[in-house]
Amino acid sequence: MPILALDPIAENLHQCNARLGLALNDLNMGSAPGCQQARAASPHQIAVLLSELRAAGEWLRSLPGEQGPDLQLELGLYRKNVERLRELMPFIHSALLQERAHLEQERGRVEAAAEWARRSRLTL
Repeated sequence: MPILALDPIAENLHQCNARLGLALNDLNMGSAPGCQQARAASPHQIAVLLSELRAAGEWLRSLPGEQGPDLQLELGLYRKNVERLRELMPFIHSALLQERAHLEQERGRVEAAAEWARRSRLTL
């Protein structure tokens, strides 16, 4: 009995959904189901998310008028992934702001230490 293959757009969305799901799971640090708390995203993670969203956008622009059940399933899963990302964005933003504040504080410490070292050399 031959195995029916997914149409190309459904197959592409299936793979995209898998990668998006992994990326979102990696960002989500909530321990309890439904807990939404994300950590600061690395540049690589943001690049992966953007790449997947762009690729999916291209496929969505070329959707056929008639959508089979496999394509409808993948579209529903994609919608859930995008909604999940939208829910995580405020937490990612907050984590990035905290990281920036920490880095600015550390930069201030390094600059103060460098100034102290410079002045110490001048007094010797």
